[in-house]
Amino acid sequence: MQIRYFIQGPKADAEAWYAALETAFEDEGSPLAITEIDEAKRLFEASAYLDVDEGDDRAADFAEAIGVAPDRVGREDLPDKDWMADVLAGLKPVRAGQFLVHGAHDRDKVRPNDLSIEIEAGMAFGTGHHGTTAGCLTLIGEEVRRRKPCRALDLGTGSAVLAIGLAKLARMPVLATDIDPVAVKVAADNVRENGVAGLVSCVEATGFRSGQVATKAPFDLIVANVLAGPLRAMAPDFARHLAPGGRVILSGILTEQRWSVLASFATQGLYHRRTLTMGEWVTLLLSR
Repeated sequence: MQIRYFIQGPKADAEAWYAALETAFEDEGSPLAITEIDEAKRLFEASAYLDVDEGDDRAADFAEAIGVAPDRVGREDLPDKDWMADVLAGLKPVRAGQFLVHGAHDRDKVRPNDLSIEIEAGMAFGTGHHGTTAGCLTLIGEEVRRRKPCRALDLGTGSAVLAIGLAKLARMPVLATDIDPVAVKVAADNVRENGVAGLVSCVEATGFRSGQVATKAPFDLIVANVLAGPLRAMAPDFARHLAPGGRVILSGILTEQRWSVLASFATQGLYHRRTLTMGEWVTLLLSR
């Protein structure tokens, strides 16, 4: 059975506990977590999910690893279940314009005119259920129909859901990059499973710093579902790698961050054309 052991305290303590737990349970490969549980009180929680024989208790191991008394350690017994199957069952198909993002368990939901993007919950970000992903897919559909781009970059591809959508809709070459090598592998697997391996290239890259980015630029369309901070910092790179008349679709941006992102891109000659709001998130369309 698996038991979640946890301890609560200030952020600095929780970070120190988390680091100690990483060292103590590294060989076991035990899942760890650090979570803010009370913003007003600035209270954080460090957890370890440990395998335990029936009737045993490893609170003392947890306590020893972080140097506290065992009576400070909380315990939560977890039911035996197929967690991945449970997650997949809760992921319903998502429609975004012409696209339907779904798992293998929902293939029967695909209609004749849908552009199907099959993505399983896994180790890379992007199953289509987040408002930022759905917002990007919606604007991608509009831009591809309106302008018919010939070459695209999906920066920070995650699961490659956006790159797959671009390739299926426009039948054009797409370069999909991510800073995380695990995400790149997952993205390549998803691209292959969706039948667009001949159109989408998945490469590891930090921002625009990649030989393949440099070789394939300029791009008619650059899509980046990242975060506001990195987007602001990379604004000059977007301008340098965008073809004349090209478009940029940005997301991972909270509504209150919209204006600071637009200001950073305006200084590079890239101006706001449209905002799509989904919940607390916005997706932006920009051009020269």
